[in-house]
Amino acid sequence: MTDTRLAELDALSTEELRDRAFSRARQRRDLKFFWNLFTLVTQSDKDTQDGWLGSLDATIDDAVALWREATDHSYGENEPLVRAAFIDYLMSNP
Repeated sequence: MTDTRLAELDALSTEELRDRAFSRARQRRDLKFFWNLFTLVTQSDKDTQDGWLGSLDATIDDAVALWREATDHSYGENEPLVRAAFIDYLMSNP
C-alpha cells in the first residue's frame, strides 16, 4: 500500500502536492511543517534569515502568506527537495 500511495503522490504536480500538504498542515496547525519548508527553500537567501519569523505570534495563515510571498510558487533548483517534503508530509500525516 505504501508503494502505491507513493506512486500516486509522485504522479501529482508540485502545485497539487503543495495544495494537499498545505491543507493538511493548516488543519493540524502544524507550524513546524511550514517553518521547515520555508527554511528549506530560503536556505541560501540571507535576507530571509534575520529572525523576523521567530515570533511566537506567527500563525499558520501568516506562514502560508509568507511562503507565497517568498516563493511565488517558484521553487527553482529546490523543487525536487520541496516535492519530497510535500510527499513525505502527506505520507506521514494521513
